[in-house]
Amino acid sequence: MKKPTARSATTPAPSVPAGNAAAPLPLFHWLRTRGAGVLLHPTALPGDQGVGVFDAHALRFLDFLQQAGVKYWQLCPLGPTGYGDSPYACFSAFAGNPHLIDLAALVPHDLLDESDLAPLRALPADRVDFGALHEKKRPLLALAYRNFKEREVAAPYGEFEAFKHRHAAWLMPFAYFTALKEHFNGASWIEWPAELRDFASAQQSDLRALLEEPIERCCFAQYLFFGQWHLIRTEARARGIEIVGDLPIFVALDSSDAWSNPGLFELDPQTKRPVAVAGVPPDYFSADGQLWGNPLYRWEAHRAEGYRWWIERMRAAFALYDVVRIDHFRGFDTYWRIPLPATTARVGEWRPGPGLELFRAFQREFPEARIIAEDLGDLTPGVRELLAQTGLPGMLVLQFAFGGDATNSYLPHNATPNSVIYPGTHDNDTTLGWYRTAGEHERDYVRRYFRVSGDAVAWDFLRAAYASASRLAVIPLHDVLSLDSAARFNTPGKPEGNWQWRYRAGELEKLFGGTTNYLRELAQLYGR
Repeated sequence: MKKPTARSATTPAPSVPAGNAAAPLPLFHWLRTRGAGVLLHPTALPGDQGVGVFDAHALRFLDFLQQAGVKYWQLCPLGPTGYGDSPYACFSAFAGNPHLIDLAALVPHDLLDESDLAPLRALPADRVDFGALHEKKRPLLALAYRNFKEREVAAPYGEFEAFKHRHAAWLMPFAYFTALKEHFNGASWIEWPAELRDFASAQQSDLRALLEEPIERCCFAQYLFFGQWHLIRTEARARGIEIVGDLPIFVALDSSDAWSNPGLFELDPQTKRPVAVAGVPPDYFSADGQLWGNPLYRWEAHRAEGYRWWIERMRAAFALYDVVRIDHFRGFDTYWRIPLPATTARVGEWRPGPGLELFRAFQREFPEARIIAEDLGDLTPGVRELLAQTGLPGMLVLQFAFGGDATNSYLPHNATPNSVIYPGTHDNDTTLGWYRTAGEHERDYVRRYFRVSGDAVAWDFLRAAYASASRLAVIPLHDVLSLDSAARFNTPGKPEGNWQWRYRAGELEKLFGGTTNYLRELAQLYGR
């Protein structure tokens, strides 16, 4: 989703209140030791399948992290993407992205032949062409499923039927949703016939027999995704590396989540269309605000069921990741509700979110949960209090640090230990690109603050993050590589052309030796 604007330079960093006998202890307190991570979404891995996949290149990236003394690999959501190809607007909050499946790994299992992969080999190697990828990869996944049935080969990642049974609660709604979406040529579910606009009704449809094969095909693709991701997780653990994954606060309107649970969202009971959507109001940087369009939660309905859907969503996230970063944390305190048919975010009002009650439910179910709060934006005292009550580490972004003066809460000297510091995130320009386009005040502040020339600004930011008081420092790989704006991953507000960057295998190989040794030394110097 698009990001709220950066926290004001004069806004104090969030902090836990000074301890006293009457103050309640924070719900979570997990970030006790220092460490470093690298941010890289798997689609940006190199290879010859048109997109990064769970193959040997992923393992080589893990080798790089291990040799560099890096403890965490942070990635964006792994869900199946829709229009715009954003991992923050997925068809499901529970499913995996079939684009990430390594089809070459299916050849030894007789699910595909090597010659079948030729269409993927012809795709660009330095960027992702999502349109072409979708056209070429979907038929190959369908072929793999047909071969699985017709050739009667052994399932490569455990029993297929057992997988379906284990994940049935989310898998069957998603498979029905995917099959119906294919049947209606990709149309949004709110455009489908009225009798198919929720999962309960669709199961009684006359289309059920026609949908049986595409439903099974979807389930098989999910089986392959989770089987291969499990192998990557196993290899990461063997190298002492943990996975940090993202959980966006909102889900997409065109998703199996909204379709199968309409009562949990602000949808019209008859048409199932949203009556209000999410966004952020106008501010200094955005005259019309940001109209995200995500359906809003009926928090009273979630409260009535003990936040069951949210608990299951968090359970699924912890099955994929070791640490979960919650995107747009401030929305749990208050969120901007934009009633439709508004065309901008100017019209709206702040509504209370579930607050601490939801996080208490998480703590009861996951007492040892490790969660990061994306607390960027113009934070109110209520949001800062909620962050303190939960005890979750918030975030600092160095690219937001140099627009004011020494009181800017993102500057390294203002960092608090219970925080995660980044030069930039997936939504920022590369640090080199940011520096080249920043105003002279910011560039001058950077040079004077770090006592540098600015000729190697990406590494200046990296060293500052490592040296900061923040217990976790996460560096985007494009900054480790000192790349310019051509390697920018996402530009918020730009609907198309994002998420396409990929690095070349040779670029990573050049880092082994000198760079990995230097990063390991930095980790030792700064206790990471």
